[in-house]
Amino acid sequence: MRLSYDLHIHSCLSPCGDDDMTPANIVGMAALKGLDVIAVTDHNSCKNCPAVLHFADRYGLVAVPGMELCTSEEIHALCLFPELKQAMEFDAYVYDRLIRFPNKEEIFGKQQIYNMEDEIQDRVPWLLINSADISFQGLWELVMCCKGVMIPAHLDRTANSLISNLGAIPPDSCFPTAELRHMEKLEKMKEAHPYLEQCRIITNSDAHYLENINEPVNFLEAEERTAEAVVRALLEREKK
Repeated sequence: MRLSYDLHIHSCLSPCGDDDMTPANIVGMAALKGLDVIAVTDHNSCKNCPAVLHFADRYGLVAVPGMELCTSEEIHALCLFPELKQAMEFDAYVYDRLIRFPNKEEIFGKQQIYNMEDEIQDRVPWLLINSADISFQGLWELVMCCKGVMIPAHLDRTANSLISNLGAIPPDSCFPTAELRHMEKLEKMKEAHPYLEQCRIITNSDAHYLENINEPVNFLEAEERTAEAVVRALLEREKK
């Protein structure tokens, strides 16, 4: 089954996310644009995923629960899960390992948790854009323990990417899927980093504003139209 996707979207829980990026607004915009599958991946948190999945069910979209983790090396990685339960277990694990620096809304932005009525329920007090005390080494196995998939984010960026921060892809890496921001860089990236030849490459909006959520231009083959099937697809390497 061919599914249009955008698997890297920030809600108003991320301090850098626009206040209009509420769960209902994100899902509504994704539905309006005609996407099949979305993932809201806030910095170091899954706490808006329950509301996102609630509204996705109402709009007939598939929502994959997840987060964008910032490791101790300040590498960004998408962590996606087949079910909400595993995502929230991972959320609790990460939250316990965040640097305890208070968020200053006037500097960094609000960190708002929304309920099923798309109303503010709570705020996260610790700054979510800090790194967590979790190393990239071992992250694949850690996410797999929660039945999820870890995807190194925006490998072509010059900051907060696996390649920019470590200088190379570790030879013992296991990830089968990687994200690029600009797909036109793919061939040069493969030449410089042959590991990517065996990877499925995806691209997402990394949207912080509603208008930046992707149109249905990127597609993923999955067995069925479910979050579980999307995660299974991302756990497989690209078929040649």
